[in-house]
This record gives sequence, C-alpha cells and structure tokens, in this order.
Amino acid sequence: MTKLFVGNLPFTATEESVRALFAPHGTVESLALINDRDTGRPRGFGFIEMSSADAARAMSSLNGVDFEGRALKVNEAQARERSGGNGGGNRRY
Repeated sequence: MTKLFVGNLPFTATEESVRALFAPHGTVESLALINDRDTGRPRGFGFIEMSSADAARAMSSLNGVDFEGRALKVNEAQARERSGGNGGGNRRY
C-alpha cells in the first residue's frame, strides 16, 4: 500500500468526487479529506491509499491536473513526526 498526499483540493471537494477522480487509476483503498479541527471546514488536502502500482499511475496522471479550477498536487505522503503538544520541545519542567 502507498499513501498519497493530495493537495490544493477545492474546498467544495467531497469524498465521492475525489474517489471518482482517482478510480480510473486503480482501487482506492482508503480516503480521508482533512477538516479544520476548530471550524470543521475543509483544509484543502487529503490522503488516499492505493496499491503501489495504482498509486504510481495516479501520481503521474493527476499531479498538476485541473480539478474544479485548482491544479492538484499529488505525491507520496511523507511520514510526519508528531509533536508532544508542548510547543514542539520535549522538555519537562
């Protein structure tokens, strides 16, 4: 499985519309559109999991493609280190 980052999504994008966009390139195993924690509004990006071969096809076909007036950014998601919620430092006082 490969996790893809999909950025620059229009705020009107739905899970159904994004799934339909990626479906011609392979099976979408999971899809998550990210919403703002405080407002609940879309943040304009999400993550999709596909098989490695399908993900490679989707990346090469959809990166830079216009989707509802916005040029998509599609690439392999990078693991992000999670902060402890204490300003990013691990100091204890």
